[in-house]
Amino acid sequence: MLHRGRKGEPKGFGEDHFADLLDAAHQQLRAPIVLVWDGLPAHRSAKMCALIAARPWLHVYRLPGYAPELNPVENLWSSLKRSMANLAPGGIDDLLQVAKNRLKRMQYRPTLAYGFLATSGLAPP
Repeated sequence: MLHRGRKGEPKGFGEDHFADLLDAAHQQLRAPIVLVWDGLPAHRSAKMCALIAARPWLHVYRLPGYAPELNPVENLWSSLKRSMANLAPGGIDDLLQVAKNRLKRMQYRPTLAYGFLATSGLAPP
């Protein structure tokens, strides 16, 4: 999601966005989903709890309130930011393209994802 600072434009994902993303992932994977979530308020809202309860194929494990050392995604973002440390993009669209490209590269390196899991203390599948 790209936020351009327009009035009324969402700055991030809300409950409906998360639900749509999870539904799309479930349809594409055709398998149950195990989700590890941090303490973001949108992850804990009454609406999100109802959306989770309505999806028997979704298993959610919640991390403690503030525990970045347990969250493997924190390591992913850290790695992504390091790879873009001295980047001087021409604009927001250039930055978005580079970020998508770097994330795509990470997608095809499963050992990297397993490393992020290992540093969090979680076991890879």
